[in-house]
Amino acid sequence: MLLRHARSLLFLPASNARAIAKARTLPCDMVILDLEDAVPADAKDSARDGAVAALAEGFGGRIAAVRINIEGTPWHGVEMVAAKTAALDYIVLPKVEHPKQVKDVFSVCQKPVIAMIESARGVLAASEIARSEGCAALFMGNNDLRKDLGIPPSAGRAGLSYAMQAVVLAARAAGIAVFDGVFNRLDDQAGLEAECAEGYALGFDGKTLIHPSQVTVANQMFGPDAQALADARRLVAAASGGAERFEGRMIETMHVEEAQALIARAEAVGA
Repeated sequence: MLLRHARSLLFLPASNARAIAKARTLPCDMVILDLEDAVPADAKDSARDGAVAALAEGFGGRIAAVRINIEGTPWHGVEMVAAKTAALDYIVLPKVEHPKQVKDVFSVCQKPVIAMIESARGVLAASEIARSEGCAALFMGNNDLRKDLGIPPSAGRAGLSYAMQAVVLAARAAGIAVFDGVFNRLDDQAGLEAECAEGYALGFDGKTLIHPSQVTVANQMFGPDAQALADARRLVAAASGGAERFEGRMIETMHVEEAQALIARAEAVGA
């Protein structure tokens, strides 16, 4: 599966062997073994070893990644060494504020990097980060970004709208994938659906998740709508080139390309 086709990207503590095993039974498109925030300092070394072993076992065709700790921490260097030879598809790098951070990790690991944008500086540098060597995608890190901007948790995401749009623009201009941040309220399905709908409308490819219960909603909300997919197939079948009338509206090449992209996404996720 292409990274841009991923709908559900599930973070798992690399220290939790049971959660990792369960991930192999879930319909998530991507598994991210977390060595950063989800793992306490005294468990970092064992979590790293567990992540390498889990990656070697594989995740049944799911995209596999590991989130490492940032430069300046005691674990950054050894995690890069482990990631270089691990059976992973991507390295997730947190708290990116400068393209050099991505370039440095890529130069050591020779694995594509997903940069997390989690601060005001990161948002303002998003265009340069997205174009940096080795950068494959951008993740919104909304929790840390909200904290950095001084937005209270109760305020919702209105204050993040500019930042989210800026990150989507940066990714699209660089031709890479971009994914919405996590939703913290585990028992609020309606809230998760609303946030997924908002992210989809802003142009995000999918959503990062923190719990298995969120996977199905993300797959549904970021997957091709059945009616839209049927419309796309009819449009592609009917198009003959150039501007023309189709079911009461004018279409041209760009509409055909959009429809073809939707069909390709549906085929990638088995819709």
